[in-house]
Amino acid sequence: MNATFYFDLASPLAYLAAERVLHTLPEPAEWQPVLAAELRAPTTQSLVAERFEAFRCEQESEIFRAEIARRARELGLQPLRWPEPFPFDSTLAMRAATYAKSIGRAVPFAQAAFRQAFAGGRDLQQIDNVLIAAAACEMHPAAVTRGAELRSVGEQLAASTRRATLSKIKDVPAIVIDESVFEGERAIEQAAERMLAAAAR
Repeated sequence: MNATFYFDLASPLAYLAAERVLHTLPEPAEWQPVLAAELRAPTTQSLVAERFEAFRCEQESEIFRAEIARRARELGLQPLRWPEPFPFDSTLAMRAATYAKSIGRAVPFAQAAFRQAFAGGRDLQQIDNVLIAAAACEMHPAAVTRGAELRSVGEQLAASTRRATLSKIKDVPAIVIDESVFEGERAIEQAAERMLAAAAR
């Protein structure tokens, strides 16, 4: 089966999923960077909240953050630290992720960058923090800087985001197995079950 894991480095839910997807899915998935802010607008309040765009009050934001932190503890991850600002513009980081994908380093770069953002509390709008993540997976900083600036890389990211929209993905994290879409951090188990059932047939 063809499985693809869609992520945006600005999403703490995608961070939680990225820490689990490799050992939860029975077969490897392709990791695909997309810009979540440019996906089709969600239609429910819960999805709006998950995209960090429209908390009704500070208390609602604090509850959301506390739930993410609790889930990180439940999964045995490092204590969650929020980057400042949050949410942040992930365009630079996602261009770097797209460049990393082009050289076969999407998974290690994404994992390192997610950890910089949500375990280290570092703002991925800043190139220095992106380059720290790149160095953790042996990507040369000059190559990453040049790669992220390439027009072709920006075009690849835009095209991947459009394809995600055509696949009816409304938010990240998402896993697409053939034409079936599983959205949300807790959808990984559903995707794994689908893969196992298909393999058993």
